[in-house]
Amino acid sequence: MGKVTGFKEFERQDETYKPVNERVKHYKEFTVPLSEEEITKQGSRCMDCGIPFCHSGCPLGNLIPDFNHMVHQGEWQKASWILHSTNNFPEFTGRLCPAPCEKACVLGIIEDPISIENIEKNIVERAFKEGWIKPQPPKTRTGKTIAVVGSGPAGLATAQQLNRAGHTVTVFERDDEIGGLLRYGIPNFKMEKEIIDRRLAILKAEGITFKTNVHVGVNYDTEELKTFDAVVLCGGATQRRSLPTPGIDADGVVQAMDFLTQQTKVVFGKKVENQVLATGKDVIVIGGGDTGSDCIGTSNRQGANSVTNFEIMPKPPGHRSPTTPWPFWPLQLKTSSSHQEGVERNWLINTKEFVKDENGKLTALKTVNVEWKMVPGQRPQLIEIEGTEKTWPCDLALLALGFTGPESTLAEKLGIKTDARSNYKADYGKYQTNVPNIFTAGDMRRGQSLIVWAISEGREAARQVDIYLMGKSDLPTKDASGDLVALH
Repeated sequence: MGKVTGFKEFERQDETYKPVNERVKHYKEFTVPLSEEEITKQGSRCMDCGIPFCHSGCPLGNLIPDFNHMVHQGEWQKASWILHSTNNFPEFTGRLCPAPCEKACVLGIIEDPISIENIEKNIVERAFKEGWIKPQPPKTRTGKTIAVVGSGPAGLATAQQLNRAGHTVTVFERDDEIGGLLRYGIPNFKMEKEIIDRRLAILKAEGITFKTNVHVGVNYDTEELKTFDAVVLCGGATQRRSLPTPGIDADGVVQAMDFLTQQTKVVFGKKVENQVLATGKDVIVIGGGDTGSDCIGTSNRQGANSVTNFEIMPKPPGHRSPTTPWPFWPLQLKTSSSHQEGVERNWLINTKEFVKDENGKLTALKTVNVEWKMVPGQRPQLIEIEGTEKTWPCDLALLALGFTGPESTLAEKLGIKTDARSNYKADYGKYQTNVPNIFTAGDMRRGQSLIVWAISEGREAARQVDIYLMGKSDLPTKDASGDLVALH
């Protein structure tokens, strides 16, 4: 373990943020990193538990006590090797993952858990700074060709693993840049896109081919996929939820992802016609998740007059709810850095109408307060509370309601079966669709999920493709205990 009494001696320390009035003036990352000495102390807090529940909390099965111990010892290069043995892109998860590993930390039962995510970020940043992360092209090629459709975290992880196995991999991306939602769906103030570009340079140097502006099934005939020995579909869950609410067609009701994508493109000097701006407007963000939080931060940076957030669910408790005991992911109130920058948060509120003027422009939202009636054996019932109707001035309503699943067009063209949620059918652990040489992973298979799950599924799917093509695989996988193994 790090230090036998480390968890008794040192308290958890997290990165701090630059002042709000300073950070809202730009779109760059604004965290203030801890010193190397402090990060070393944080690593020494790890208890090296007999049963490290952080492993089960992490979909990747990261070897967390091992790299914590290396950080405590000052063995940063070894820590990087251990971290990369299970995680292709810790610079992504170290910034964007909600850290289910920390919620499963044994120390978290009685104290603040180990700051695993921040340690992970510091390891990979040190590794890039020292030049330890270098291209590792395969020594030999198998002659097998593989198409990966989609360049989000699942697609990138799939591509790197299959390339390491010696296959020739081509990644197709329908947008003009590689990265999927990492590129345009995540605001720059949460992750600067140079972070993607430096990893992309490594992947290219390893021999992976990337093709942008290629929308398979639209401007690229699906028949062309038959020239590849295997295909892995990692297109994500991109169908956005809307609301069956009167006035939804008003000018000023905008999907959150359109709003975020436009701003990120502008940050990089790309031309955006008729950009949706929050400047000087009363903005209401409908949806209380991470995407809603990103809309709040972006609206404040654009100079919104006011920012209000609606959530139809009850306000979560400030501490872990008894309904989600350790080591499960907790039902607990989350306050992001964007929330701290200025927003009025409202729970148990339902939008009844988007009010528009004679020109079709949004002017207000009509709402009603609600409550959830729980009936044993039945789905919860939404009950409106009489006398709570209210009209809110609003020039811009951003719908941050999540995604229902992947688009079905490609599945239809390829003859792939889908489930009731439009997810592409493939059993967990196999990732193979009903078309034998076509596999799928990430949100396209499991529905909207986390970046860490996308990377995990990409790695596991790559191993199944390797077995399909070669009859065996030396790519690593996780066994039932979460330990990393390589099985033929």
